[in-house]
Amino acid sequence: MQVLQQILGGLMRRYKARVPDVDKVISAMVAEGIIREAGEIENDHIAFRTMGVPHLGIQSLEKIFLHHGYTRRDYYHFTEKKLDAYWYAPPDPALPRIFISELRVEDLSPDVQRIIRSYTDEVTADPVLSLPLDDVEAVDAFLHSGLWRLPSLADFKALAKESEYASWAIYNRYYLNHFTISVHNLAAGYNNITAFNEFLEKHGLILNDSGGKYKESPDGLLLQSSTVAGMIEAEFAGGEQMRIAGSYVEFAERRVLPAFTQLPAQEITRAHRREGFEAANANRIFESTYSSQTNKQ
Repeated sequence: MQVLQQILGGLMRRYKARVPDVDKVISAMVAEGIIREAGEIENDHIAFRTMGVPHLGIQSLEKIFLHHGYTRRDYYHFTEKKLDAYWYAPPDPALPRIFISELRVEDLSPDVQRIIRSYTDEVTADPVLSLPLDDVEAVDAFLHSGLWRLPSLADFKALAKESEYASWAIYNRYYLNHFTISVHNLAAGYNNITAFNEFLEKHGLILNDSGGKYKESPDGLLLQSSTVAGMIEAEFAGGEQMRIAGSYVEFAERRVLPAFTQLPAQEITRAHRREGFEAANANRIFESTYSSQTNKQ
């Protein structure tokens, strides 16, 4: 468990350094007295994006987390965005869930497939198979290293025209796509998604409004919102530069399941709340890195 916690800690350290909105949100929460320190925040889940090609994709990346006790759960398909995904339950309820999505490369146009494979074909074997999974430094380095050469700006733009998921993944690789604050565990007045969104906007955070500023599951028990991804200065092959979408912060309210609504608040645990994910919600949350949202900054 200690190795897993160190791997997750490494992911979060690099993610926070790359996503200024993380400190902006946490500092505002401390300033308003919602929390005393960042350690009080429950991380609902973290997410990765992958390419569905031989040797890579979900089947490769998941090996790291399955090795450390995570359990693969529900499958999701996103027809419009040409994605598949699974979520993974942690070995300890104090740890975040994991959501791994994968681009269905074979469903894209021949030209876009050719561009993607010109990079991913550099990976000739599943890299996780040769990774010492109990070596924290090795796993951390792998999750923050390039699996293929630095893309050209022209290729990045060509991918973005058809799939902004593809262009994000070809540049950002396995960098953490987002982490998620569990809103329902916060202090009264901030422990529902509507109130928390108002708090975020008061502090200058820009929210993804695709499908509304929060996305709600049909059963009304899972509500999610997210910031719009901050822009990062990206350097491409040949030294060309352009500002592109980095990562973002998500917020989730998991309501108590009907069978447990009579429980005293202090007795309610993760097991009593709505579990899993909702494809329709996730479909909109993906767009936090899309130009339709980032252009609003």
